[in-house]
Amino acid sequence: MRAVVQRVSSAHVEISGSICGSIGPGLLVFLGAGPGDSQAECLRLARKIAAIRIFSDNGGKMNLSVDDIAGEFLVISQFTLFADCRKGNRPSFAGAMESEAARKLYEYFLNELQKIFPGRAVKSGQFGADMKVSLVNDGPVTILLDTQDL
Repeated sequence: MRAVVQRVSSAHVEISGSICGSIGPGLLVFLGAGPGDSQAECLRLARKIAAIRIFSDNGGKMNLSVDDIAGEFLVISQFTLFADCRKGNRPSFAGAMESEAARKLYEYFLNELQKIFPGRAVKSGQFGADMKVSLVNDGPVTILLDTQDL
């Protein structure tokens, strides 16, 4: 699995002109699944994202997690994280997981993140929908995670 994690002051996702998920300070997570990914990788990634310390402490050092700042999550499915641009100019998405299996892992990820942070806002887009994502990247801070490297 792959994730692009952005520290945000705020973010929201819009589908067909309506905002379906909105957060204040927290993490915006773009999440993609590849062939062979399983619930084990999904859980490992959720735990890593939950624990990652990319928020500034009083000394300005990245030393706090989303939990430490009582932040929120907005998770967006994004199969394009598995784009292959090595040949030609049009990306191939053959490296992305089949849609229905990816949907199940996406939903599993959301559920596991909610279990890690009961009562905390874990918002999401809509799997497979055409979405417009708006964000204020705080820092900017953007972290790339791949379960093959964790």
